[in-house]
Amino acid sequence: MTADRFGTPQEFEIARRAMVSNQLRTTSVDDPRVVDAMARVPREDFVPADRRDIAYTDISIPLANGRALNTPMATARLINEAGISSSDHVLIVGSATGYACAVARLLAKSVVGLECDPALATADDVVGPLEAGAPDRGPFDVIIIDGAVEEVPQALIDQLAPGGRLATAIIENGVTRLAVGRRGGAGFALSAFADADAVILPGFARPRAFVF
Repeated sequence: MTADRFGTPQEFEIARRAMVSNQLRTTSVDDPRVVDAMARVPREDFVPADRRDIAYTDISIPLANGRALNTPMATARLINEAGISSSDHVLIVGSATGYACAVARLLAKSVVGLECDPALATADDVVGPLEAGAPDRGPFDVIIIDGAVEEVPQALIDQLAPGGRLATAIIENGVTRLAVGRRGGAGFALSAFADADAVILPGFARPRAFVF
């Protein structure tokens, strides 16, 4: 990485360490493998050039076409609670510029990124509707929806392997809550574990009731 007007590689490294200390370790990101992965991936490489100076701040970062990169804390907590192991096949839904995929690749056996916006997708991503998942690449041991949704569609649940985990942020009455669930037989249920801001992803709106 070359230096630019927003900071030198050394300054980005200092900011990354501060993110780990101040945003992750203080918010129950307690898996040492996740902490190490977040400390190794240069987040500044996954944001627009004119926003690299805020790559490690605890805010969502605007990208293109109304999308934004989730906060470091929200992404880290979802990955942490999903319990990714070195044998897991993982799907990142809403992979955007590829940051969450880069972190997950340091933890899992294989990672598939799914992005609906071709302008954001990396060369390795599957491009298509986020709510449809990537059925041709599953089943998945872990699915991480890196953003907030009103509901988790059955299509994604069906792509979980038996015992597979899904982590996301759920929008409830205007509040976003991080949640994780496990598929057991035909059953699946999410359990919220923290209130946290998360970017809203397209394609997951709950159908509105018809009003006369």
